[in-house]
Amino acid sequence: MKLYDVKLLTVTCEILAQKNVIEILKNHDITGYTTYEVEGNGAKGLRGQGFKNEKNVKIEVVMREEKLSGVVEDISRTLFPDFAIILYVSDVGVVRTEKF
Repeated sequence: MKLYDVKLLTVTCEILAQKNVIEILKNHDITGYTTYEVEGNGAKGLRGQGFKNEKNVKIEVVMREEKLSGVVEDISRTLFPDFAIILYVSDVGVVRTEKF
């Protein structure tokens, strides 16, 4: 079985930023992603408990490397100033490259 190298972009953000992140993905012709409601503790304190607008989400996107820098640039430039966001990138291998 051959694996093909792609990137996994993971964005953990407050739920209020979720629509913005997804809109940026759409602007880069990326329509496939997975979201999870998550909770945790960090610089902004304990998150994910209580009111709906205090929840956090994790958005995972598998994409080709050539799209990655534009997406990361748009998220960091437009959303970092206003939202609590953690963003990281991992190398992953996929079997079906036509999906990405």
